[in-house]
Amino acid sequence: MAHNVQHIPAAPLLRVDALNLEYHTHQRVIRATHNVGFEVFAADRFVLLGPSGCGKSSLLKAIGGFLPAVSGRIELEGQSVTQPGPDRLMVFQEFDQLPPWKTVLENVMFPLLASGKAHRAEAREHARYFLDKVGLSAFADAYPHTLSGGMKQRVAIARALAMQPKVLLMDEPFAALDALTRRKMQEELLALWEEVRFTLLFVTHSIEEALVVGSRILLLSPHPGRVRAEINSHQYGINDFGSSDFQQTAQRIHELLFSDPESGPATAPAETAKPRFKVVGK
Repeated sequence: MAHNVQHIPAAPLLRVDALNLEYHTHQRVIRATHNVGFEVFAADRFVLLGPSGCGKSSLLKAIGGFLPAVSGRIELEGQSVTQPGPDRLMVFQEFDQLPPWKTVLENVMFPLLASGKAHRAEAREHARYFLDKVGLSAFADAYPHTLSGGMKQRVAIARALAMQPKVLLMDEPFAALDALTRRKMQEELLALWEEVRFTLLFVTHSIEEALVVGSRILLLSPHPGRVRAEINSHQYGINDFGSSDFQQTAQRIHELLFSDPESGPATAPAETAKPRFKVVGK
């Protein structure tokens, strides 16, 4: 007897709906985003991509609970996000995120102990596990000032993942690194994701980095940030930089980001013909 099996789509882990954000300067109030909405599912590598001034870092701060919304809603597993919490942890661009008086191991252990999430022996075990995952087991007793910029970022990633957040937030974490170290860090992040399958929300202004790091990309237009398109990019990896398809997709993204939304991108017919592109702004 045949049975009809109904597949129910998984609910999004994170939902952002019609979000408007503002920040204040000495002279005026600036609108950072306008009616931005998107959904992130468990184990997504979701990238917010756009030029300076598109509100991508403001979005990350709002999801982290550090920037209140003017209007709209952020929900994590159906619960409204209104303040920071250990279920959303941030890795910043700056290298000085680590208290210099603590060793690498102590830095990774610290949030587990401070939050009461683990006792000392358990915190040490978790910390060593994630230091091994980022390739820094041999540096457990080193102090931050002895590490390179890339190594400090790996410690920051290990520290965040040791807390097992529901979403890892990364705000241009590799932007200050040299090109070779940046590519190595991208490669290591992807290898770590393959092992741990964490949910990643990643901010960048680099089209190539977005295509490599992300499985899905949200394009934001500048001043204020509006959703321009959503793109599936899971088919690209670290070794696809030089491929013609990769370069063509990067060019299409560039046209979407910098074309006039009123007239549409110069290659609009090609975009709509490709299912991995969902053009939103017109």
